[in-house]
Amino acid sequence: MSKKYIFSDIGEKLTSNSGILQLMDDLGRPLPPGITPYRLGGGNPARVPEVEQMYRREMERIMAQPDLFECLISQYDSPQGRGQFIEAVAHFLSKSYGWNVTPENIAITNGSQSAFFYLFNLFSGSFTDGETKTKKKILLPLVPEYIGYADQGLEPDIFVSIPAKCQYYADNTFKYFIDFERLEAYLLDNVDVGAMCVSRPTNPSGNVLTDSEIKRLASLAAKYGIPLFVDNAYGLPFPNIVFTDNATPYWDESVVLSMSLSKIGLPTMRNGIVVADKQIAKALSNLNAIAALACGSMGQAIAEHCIASGELVQVAQKYVKTFYQQRSEQTLEWIHQLFQGCDYAVHRSEGAIFQWLLLRDLEIPTKELYTKLKEKGVITVPGEHFFFGLEDPVSSCHGHYDKCLRINYSGNREEVYSGLEILAQVYKKYRK
Repeated sequence: MSKKYIFSDIGEKLTSNSGILQLMDDLGRPLPPGITPYRLGGGNPARVPEVEQMYRREMERIMAQPDLFECLISQYDSPQGRGQFIEAVAHFLSKSYGWNVTPENIAITNGSQSAFFYLFNLFSGSFTDGETKTKKKILLPLVPEYIGYADQGLEPDIFVSIPAKCQYYADNTFKYFIDFERLEAYLLDNVDVGAMCVSRPTNPSGNVLTDSEIKRLASLAAKYGIPLFVDNAYGLPFPNIVFTDNATPYWDESVVLSMSLSKIGLPTMRNGIVVADKQIAKALSNLNAIAALACGSMGQAIAEHCIASGELVQVAQKYVKTFYQQRSEQTLEWIHQLFQGCDYAVHRSEGAIFQWLLLRDLEIPTKELYTKLKEKGVITVPGEHFFFGLEDPVSSCHGHYDKCLRINYSGNREEVYSGLEILAQVYKKYRK
């Protein structure tokens, strides 16, 4: 009989069931034999041929240079990241957008998921200042928010969230907005906020904060002396999965901007790029040394010339954005067709790779619907996981808490359509 080990409190927290564990497990674990999979869950990006061709060319360039490949696989980079890659990123951002960014403002992490684990635990939990001890939280100005944040705090209850405003439209769509009045009131009345955090585009809803909204958040961060984390995994300037015209890249010294190579074709390379105040960038580098020694070099080397030349941004604009916008429009058309006659709505698709589907007259929670769909091979992500940091998400979030599903539309067209078709059939079976 195997021994049953007892983990530490932190160990128990980090190894217990979580939404992100369920999501990633669904992404990689095969279904039982005989069940056809329809992968509408997870955050796996699509394979865009023009992106893959660019990276293949870069890999061939690496292989053609004597000893370069061998150095990449045999030598650690510094905990901050690969020097040439960091310089390329800093030069591109400062030249393209006029930002006061130097290599000291940049840290590379093993994906943006790791970056936010570091950031959340740098700015939340227990603080000691001389004889004074305080507890601080991460404030989310807009929920629902990314499932992968929810369990990243080493200490419990590190998140507090502001429910979104919601506007419904006649075409079976709706849209979330930041409730700035409520947000500003919270900041005024509470001194326990260590940082604010938003995703742009928002995961799961595909909402894109406008330039005026992001600047207003940055202004509030500066006013209260806290950083604003902006999760740009799907955003600008790359991968540019943004379908609106009133959003441009933004950074100032109150903003910690997290970018990623994952959604522009390199998800398995696990390279996140953080642009931040120099003190924060240095702290992330130090954390890298302790947690990981260094980050993977290959993804940085493959993308380095593409960023330096501006090609990565051009490919994002010409091919990646176009690919996902067409997929989004097609998926929305299918949803309206398949759910006709039902009481449903879809969040306006402004970016990212998801549709956020509201099933108003569903008689069972979406966690239960998720289980019934999985029995038929359809993998989705139930909405309950995205409403965290709230005392009462059921009553404070427009009735959306257990009535929404996140659907990834980036997969094979036939698979997406067939999955939606089964979803509509099962939903109709469990309507009130």
